[in-house]
Amino acid sequence: MTEFFTNTGLGIGLVLVGQVLLIMLPLLAALAFLMYADRKIWAAVMMRRGPNVVGVFGLLQSFADLLKYVVKEVVVPAGADRAVFFLAPMVSLVMALIAWAVIPFNEGWVLSDINVAILYVFAISSLEVYGVIMGGWASNSKYPFLGSLRSAAQMISYEVSIGLIIIGVIISAGSMNLSAIVQSQDGAGGIFSWYWLAHFPMLFLFFISALAETNRPPFDLPEAESELVAGYQVEYSSTPFLLFMIGELVAVVLMCALVSLLFLGGWLSPVGFLPDGFFWMFIKMLFVFFMFSMVKAITPRYRYDQLMRLGWKVFLPMSLAWVVFVAFAAKFEWFWGVYARWTVGG
Repeated sequence: MTEFFTNTGLGIGLVLVGQVLLIMLPLLAALAFLMYADRKIWAAVMMRRGPNVVGVFGLLQSFADLLKYVVKEVVVPAGADRAVFFLAPMVSLVMALIAWAVIPFNEGWVLSDINVAILYVFAISSLEVYGVIMGGWASNSKYPFLGSLRSAAQMISYEVSIGLIIIGVIISAGSMNLSAIVQSQDGAGGIFSWYWLAHFPMLFLFFISALAETNRPPFDLPEAESELVAGYQVEYSSTPFLLFMIGELVAVVLMCALVSLLFLGGWLSPVGFLPDGFFWMFIKMLFVFFMFSMVKAITPRYRYDQLMRLGWKVFLPMSLAWVVFVAFAAKFEWFWGVYARWTVGG
């Protein structure tokens, strides 16, 4: 039996399918409860009840919404490019999902432990904008088209800052492998050995850039209902609209995982006397998601010119200056070598 799964094409294929399902099914199931938590946090800030009817404490509300979208009629605008119209939401969802192939949840718990994992995630996240552009163009309406153009400009702007911030972490870790980056944060100081301290300013820049990259409030300008009436999604209904929503939420959770891996030590324990494990990664992702939700609840939406100015005139110079600083600090082993972990071992 072991030889069948290791030496035959069919066996290897079955193993890969099983591994993919082991990641995708829990992730998709978790999205329903994360959406519930997002709505509950937002309601609590506004002193409302939030979802509380469907299921115990409203826990099944997300599943009820899923059923509602599935049974609705799919409406296609007259004059729309039907092929591109239906392909766009699938592109958004698939691009968000396949990025999880290189995300490690524990030591050795990763589908593809490649040496250029950061480059892979960055490349895949850059392609997600095409789903939004295709949806806006194929709808044959000026409002979705304007929303898709906004999204293209916004995501490209903040991908530059995210890339430069990640370069600083790569310089410190000496690797683009996410597991190696986590291991480089494993030190005697526990929580103080993680990169949140060494790269403290960049943690905030990465978090804010992740909000803009995933179109989360206060940067949800591609779908700003005040001007664009939901932007690139306005002509979508039923399942295609649902795919856009799931893809956006998957991208948000992916950013939570990246923050946990790059700055918060991944699966590493915050104190030396507690064991490392997957549950630490899970707790850190939940904490970052809570911060995403709190920002959504308490921060007013930016104007579009403010968003672009922040990306190009503030975040880009700061992240570029930080890369130069980390490069010199790693080269000359300043600050006891905390920026050159591959040399001194943290």
